[in-house]
Amino acid sequence: MNDTLKGSRTRLAWIVVLAVSPSVFAKEPGARHAVALRGIYGGVPTELLKGDRSLADTGINAVWVGSGSLGSTPIEPLKRQGVKVYAEFNTMHEASYLSGHPDARPVGPDGQPCPPPDGWQGVCPTHPGYRAARMDAFRRALADHEIDGIWLDYHHAHASWEQATPKLPDTCFCARCLDRFERETGVDLPDEPTADRARRLLGPLKDRWVAWRCGVFTDWVRQFRALRDETRPSALLGTFHSPWSDEDLGGALREKLAIDLKGPRPSTSTCSARCPITPASATRTTPPGSRARSPGWDATWASKGRPGNDSRSGQLFSCPTGASGSPRVR
Repeated sequence: MNDTLKGSRTRLAWIVVLAVSPSVFAKEPGARHAVALRGIYGGVPTELLKGDRSLADTGINAVWVGSGSLGSTPIEPLKRQGVKVYAEFNTMHEASYLSGHPDARPVGPDGQPCPPPDGWQGVCPTHPGYRAARMDAFRRALADHEIDGIWLDYHHAHASWEQATPKLPDTCFCARCLDRFERETGVDLPDEPTADRARRLLGPLKDRWVAWRCGVFTDWVRQFRALRDETRPSALLGTFHSPWSDEDLGGALREKLAIDLKGPRPSTSTCSARCPITPASATRTTPPGSRARSPGWDATWASKGRPGNDSRSGQLFSCPTGASGSPRVR
């Protein structure tokens, strides 16, 4: 996880359980062998390596490490223990970029930069300089480190969704996004103030606007996939995302976060929904009646949280994307 991130997501780990039957994809031509993973998200727990102990002694065979911390991660020693090393890569939340590029701030319906909800600062997805910078960082993470895979994280629109009442502002209505929307959809927006254009896009043109925004984020995934294929084709490409279904919170997954799970599927090896790790916190980020754990979202939960502390995020692995060898919880 990026070292600049704060709150519960900077804390080490919590157990991720991912168990896969080797027969799940046996009928797919040229399928990779499915794997059983018992991993930790958030770094290498050095307290488990004291003395002569190894992660294998604890039953752990995988770790997820922030891409910014790969240089200080003992990758080779972990691999000698039979541990898979996966990177977590922050795509749309590299807020430090904005200090030198204020035009990359997401713009709200009023035509002004949208304040970061609860401090979670996103970036405009159509900013060419930001995209180029993140793609270069992604390529370097794969080229410079012998990792087994890389998971896209924060690949959604400017928002703060991991709480009981998510803050999901509508963005981005900068001139660059609006011009690109017109060019790529063939829709001609009247020459009027941004606020009036935003009302059209969130009103009669909403379906076109939502589909276009989702397509922008999906196109990032296609480029990540191409870089993976070119740089380290053996690595898995995964993505973390909200556990909501398309129907939860009035369709917020697509309409607010611009997450279209069907869009990235041809490009990724697996999808991983980020879920709270304790039953108490489950009610805070998974809406009542959510289909997030319905068939197709089978999950094994594991918790290392302390009693009374339900603010820490765990991982819910599921949703094979159709690519051979995709992990699936059983």
